[in-house]
Amino acid sequence: MTALQQHDGLVVDGLQINNWDRGLLEQLRTGGIDAVNATCAVWEGPEETLRAVGAWCQLAAQNPDLVVLADGVDEIRRARETGRVAVLLGFQNTSPFGDDYRMVEVFRRLGVQIAQLTYNIQNLVGGACYDPDDSGLTRFGRHVVSEMNRVGMMIDLSHVGNRTCRDGIDASAVPVSITHSNPTWFFDTPRNKPAEVICALADRGGVIGCCLYPNVLGGEHTTREQFCTMIARLVDEIGPDHVAVGSDCTQNWSESFVAWLRNGRWQPPEANPTPPTWPAWPQWFTGPADFPVLADGLDQAGLDEKTVRGVLGENWMRLFAEVLVPEVPR
Repeated sequence: MTALQQHDGLVVDGLQINNWDRGLLEQLRTGGIDAVNATCAVWEGPEETLRAVGAWCQLAAQNPDLVVLADGVDEIRRARETGRVAVLLGFQNTSPFGDDYRMVEVFRRLGVQIAQLTYNIQNLVGGACYDPDDSGLTRFGRHVVSEMNRVGMMIDLSHVGNRTCRDGIDASAVPVSITHSNPTWFFDTPRNKPAEVICALADRGGVIGCCLYPNVLGGEHTTREQFCTMIARLVDEIGPDHVAVGSDCTQNWSESFVAWLRNGRWQPPEANPTPPTWPAWPQWFTGPADFPVLADGLDQAGLDEKTVRGVLGENWMRLFAEVLVPEVPR
């Protein structure tokens, strides 16, 4: 029996952005993952995003023995009982809403349950982590946050600017998430979060998913011990109920997709002096099948069983139960 099986809690990955197929769904099950926030849009507008949601519906219909598109915690638990993985559809940007706050409810009714406010650059909602000047949450952004609260769509602040993060935390009537980032005291990069943002998130009941993507982890040579020690320190700083995992797995893509992530349509490819490439992952974690390795590392970092269960998934489940509305109000 693995350490992951010994803890016996629900295992939830706060974010993956794979190019999904049956093989990757099988990796989730091999890794003991019960639920995952699966990105289905980054730069796409409303029409393209509809097609992406449709593609997920088709994938789920073709693999009913492996996956279910879950809507809330009850369906996540039922999926586990039937040996399937629960997928929660999510956006890493609010571009799918276009300039219309009503699209929040439309996509929530289509099963999208999580949306990140910005992706690396200013948009109509607010500022992003790589903006030299963060505008904060815009007037439109406040309406989007209000609608997300109303219809039960979880707010994600992972690629969001620090000022906009604080505005979003304060404007939201319910706790929010940072699905895939690390503290800047662990690795100092604009994609990670300073203590004041993380503490504000936790003070309002939110959860941060510690991230294994090499660019926010510190590179491929960061050890499991270093990562799990970071989690243990973060638990001490903000409490065991507010720390989880968001791996940001990026499997099955070509190099052209990482260029799309970096450039979108807002800048020409030649604006990057070096063509973007996927970073190398640490040998101890290369994809969803390696989740049991995390359980071993958290045990060795000295975390008690309840805390490990929380970090591996129960903290996400608590937040989902508080934020995700099972039935959208009419």
